[in-house]
Amino acid sequence: MEQLDDRKVKILQAIIRNYLETGEPVGSRTISKYTDLSLSSATIRNEMADLEELGYLIQPHTSAGRIPTDKGYRLYVDTMMEEKVEEVKTMRDQLTEKSDRIETLLQQVVKLLAVNTNYATMITTPKYRSRKVKFIQLTEVDPTHILAVILLEGNIPKNKVIPVSEPVEKDVVLKLNLILNTFLVGLDLEEINIGIVQKMKEQAGEHTTLVGDILDAVANSMEEEGQIQVYTSGATNLFKYPELTDTATAQNLLFTLEDKQELAELIDNKLESGDKDDEPKNDIQVYIGGETPIDSMKDCSVVTATYRMDEGVYGKVGIIGPKRMDYEKVVATLKNLMNDLDSIFKNK
Repeated sequence: MEQLDDRKVKILQAIIRNYLETGEPVGSRTISKYTDLSLSSATIRNEMADLEELGYLIQPHTSAGRIPTDKGYRLYVDTMMEEKVEEVKTMRDQLTEKSDRIETLLQQVVKLLAVNTNYATMITTPKYRSRKVKFIQLTEVDPTHILAVILLEGNIPKNKVIPVSEPVEKDVVLKLNLILNTFLVGLDLEEINIGIVQKMKEQAGEHTTLVGDILDAVANSMEEEGQIQVYTSGATNLFKYPELTDTATAQNLLFTLEDKQELAELIDNKLESGDKDDEPKNDIQVYIGGETPIDSMKDCSVVTATYRMDEGVYGKVGIIGPKRMDYEKVVATLKNLMNDLDSIFKNK
């Protein structure tokens, strides 16, 4: 395959992207507005003629614009997506290892915090404020399954195996990769609307069902990433305080700390109210008695802080104790912990 210069590659890339979006032959005037090359229409026409002569474009009708050939699609995929595919491959093991290390670290932190404070403690796994699609790669696993690797912003890889009723040809997989990345890259779940889905299905032709299955896999991946896990420690510390040793109170507190579902909802929805449009607050937050919406904690206070790993990646740390807890010590402990975690994550 001939080696094209950067200008030809950029023009070919712009033509393919425009054609995927519109389904119409692409002219030089369109490309002059579409690229940042600052070239005249005449220069672009000459480059398009060269690309046609080399077999990357075809002109379906006289005086019409050009559309990509299979050879053009192939060059587009090889040059524009090869780096992304390699990024996914090399990143998978690294992120798995990193995730395991972070999980171990958080479990150690929550235990140490319980020992140091003599209260119950909780910490959440990191939450990603943005869950936009960064890249999607489809690969045939066998005649009845396709693997979708979905890379979300923050370099979070998600693998989904999608069953198919009949074998999917390599050219079809290639076309679907182009469609998915053209329409979905840079979008969050809420931004993938009916209009975008309809355009994708029109481009996919007879493979609309498969596109629908892939979109479901993308949506499920984003929803999974929005869920948080909560680690707790020191639940029995609460029974050192007489006001919390009443049988019903103690049972309800234990259930909440062991079940963790209510804690996850509390942190995800209630304790972050007002932060939907902005990053969570940096300062320490104190919730006393009835200020926390969980009935089992009406006789407790909850003090929380936010830790950060990267831009848009954060989690919550919380200390649960009686309303007469040593607030000064708890706040100082959390501030020191935030400094320590910040140092660890910056040097991870």
